[in-house]
Amino acid sequence: MSGQQHKHIFNIEGMDCSSCALTIENHMKNLPSVKRVSVNFSTGKMNVDYDNSIEEIIREVSKSGYKASLVSDRMQRIEIKKDHSGTNLMILSGALLLFGFLGSFANVSSSFITLLYAISIFFGGYKPAKSAFYAAKNRSLDMNVLMTAAVIGAVVIGQWLEGATVVWLFALGNVLQRRSIETTRNSIRSLIDLAPPDAFVKKGQELVKKAVDEVSVGEVIVVKPGDKIPLDGEVISGESSVNQAPITGESIPVDKYAGDAVYAGTINEQGSLEIKVTKLVKDTTISQIIHLVEEAQEQKAPTEAFIDRFARIYTPIVFILALVVMIFPPLMGFGTWGAWFYKGLELLVVACPCALVISTPVAIVSAIGNAAKNGVLIKGGAFLEIAGGITAIAFDKTGTLTEGKPKVVQVVQSHSNEAELLSIARTLEEYSTHPIAKAVAGYANEKNVSARQGEKFRSIVGKGVGAIIGGTEYFAGNLKLFRELNTELDEWETPIASLQKDGNTIVIVGTKEKVIGVIAVADAIRGTSVKALKGLRAAGVHHIVLLTGDNEGTAQKAAYLTGVNRYFAELLPEDKVKAIKQLQGEGNLVAMVGDGINDAPALAAADLGIAMGGAGTDMAMETADIVLMADNLEQLPHSVKLSRQAMQIIKQNIWFSLIVKFAALILIFPGLLTLPIAIFSDTGAALIVILNSMRLLKVKD
Repeated sequence: MSGQQHKHIFNIEGMDCSSCALTIENHMKNLPSVKRVSVNFSTGKMNVDYDNSIEEIIREVSKSGYKASLVSDRMQRIEIKKDHSGTNLMILSGALLLFGFLGSFANVSSSFITLLYAISIFFGGYKPAKSAFYAAKNRSLDMNVLMTAAVIGAVVIGQWLEGATVVWLFALGNVLQRRSIETTRNSIRSLIDLAPPDAFVKKGQELVKKAVDEVSVGEVIVVKPGDKIPLDGEVISGESSVNQAPITGESIPVDKYAGDAVYAGTINEQGSLEIKVTKLVKDTTISQIIHLVEEAQEQKAPTEAFIDRFARIYTPIVFILALVVMIFPPLMGFGTWGAWFYKGLELLVVACPCALVISTPVAIVSAIGNAAKNGVLIKGGAFLEIAGGITAIAFDKTGTLTEGKPKVVQVVQSHSNEAELLSIARTLEEYSTHPIAKAVAGYANEKNVSARQGEKFRSIVGKGVGAIIGGTEYFAGNLKLFRELNTELDEWETPIASLQKDGNTIVIVGTKEKVIGVIAVADAIRGTSVKALKGLRAAGVHHIVLLTGDNEGTAQKAAYLTGVNRYFAELLPEDKVKAIKQLQGEGNLVAMVGDGINDAPALAAADLGIAMGGAGTDMAMETADIVLMADNLEQLPHSVKLSRQAMQIIKQNIWFSLIVKFAALILIFPGLLTLPIAIFSDTGAALIVILNSMRLLKVKD
């Protein structure tokens, strides 16, 4: 009977290799109540859409030979109990193998030595044999099936020592692989542990300690100096510096005042803060990051998907080939049955492409985990691959390369001094909400220049402002305003034209009769932008492009200050899309960097959309392919460098796996390969591939 459809994530325990995931998938797909299932060995998770109960799903997974447990918001914080049974069985199997081997040099009966080997095979091979049974039952030819078949074959022909050695080496390889994979999985668990499990909630004058999942939106929490902030919220009282590196990757703490947003998992460094909670624990920025990262790690990259398809065809072919090797040569009179049977067993062991199948997913999980810890969300392996091949990056100007806040960059006065000019300008602009007026008033304030007494203030729409100061009417505005006032401008034409050519917005200050000075305002280039662009060149991206709706002069100045190779000016949103397509038409793989909202068409048109400032923008986190959590480009070079290194490591892993497999296959027929060496080559190659991939966890800026 079909009920309500559910979507849940389960932890899967007991998987030894990526083929185990296929065994579970094959079994679950046979259930009518299961609509969709995806099992990821690298993360140890199963995503399933189903109509039946959670208990039935857990029961069905156990029928595949594995253990499932539901992942819930509360359970994510619970440390998963480590299963040491595999390690204990491997040690026991190894001890029995060693005793049997040493006994063969002493005066010990061969029957007793064989018994030791048999018990060693039983303890070391019990779990793989159990997994092999379920894999064969679910039509999956994994390493457990091949190894079990090889050991049974070795026992049949009386090769007890080799059989026991194969079992022990296989068990050792699985233990080492499991521990290595656990390190990559911990890259996500460390994110979960960023936010504390409890919060101090203010109740009147008292502080009550509550679990974070019991705190409601609107409640006020208190965070003391040195403590982690437990939930997203807004500061309502107190001032402090907050280390946001765990979320945004920013290296410098950010000052927080009343009205500022703060995020769960960040560290309050100095003063005590009272924070009004704005999001439940399941909706916090860190929770969204964890969810997106886990989703990303479960999405297969094109390379990974291709290798999976290849392995599913390759393994059965080699399995059939092993049977052919066992049967046909001795039937045709080429050697003995025993010799060819042994070669067939070697081929069975060599056949499993464990190292090849695991070559890509572990590298992707490691890279995405590293990026997340550095304030960058990469939404999946496919986007990691694209980022690794980017040849051109286009940037929006305002708010991306620049601060998005106009600043005074130059003051030119006539006969009056600068303080007098700024005093008049501040008086005129102080009460205006226009960004340029605020920039002028703010600059005067920074210079400790106070405003004068003014009266009869008036706003002249689209042109400027006017007021009477000390009995004289003064104006502050654009060139159009002073031309309409018929003010003498001859001596100012050249400096004004020069300032405008450099991309500045001009504020003229004066009376109807004369100009007393000019203030140049511009959107300042972020210091982090210049540093980031240098970092991109160092990472190998040399085609850096600026896209802006500003005029030619402003674009040219921004290009000069940032060092971009090329710029497109006076662009409407649809023109930015055309610019992206032009770059693609020139043979580039193009990334577009913007704020995730205004640049949505261009972000969508690019091969890779990168949004910055994701920590404060849910839309950016949802729509972009890669999200820089900080409101600057500081982590972009790291992302590109990490992506390129990930692709290099994936290629290294694939080639290494293929070469080892090819070499082992060649060595079978001259008789240079033994069963232990065959199993060692397979499990050893898989372990080396995992360890090579784990280097991505350590990649730094």
